[in-house]
Amino acid sequence: MCQHQPPCPSVDSADRESARLVAHHPEQGWSLLCNGVVLFEDTGELLPDGRAIAPHRPVGAGLMTAA
Repeated sequence: MCQHQPPCPSVDSADRESARLVAHHPEQGWSLLCNGVVLFEDTGELLPDGRAIAPHRPVGAGLMTAA
């Protein structure tokens, strides 16, 4: 799918999220990467073969604690 040199990481690579953006729709909460991965705002992913990757935000991200 990727025509870049060097090519973007494959879908099966641990760094698949670093592929180039093909389409970006922040108003809808998703982006399409060059390797066919749909990356969602909540960090979930939909792979080209239909597999879903659950959101994987760092623990405590976006949480505020009371002082």
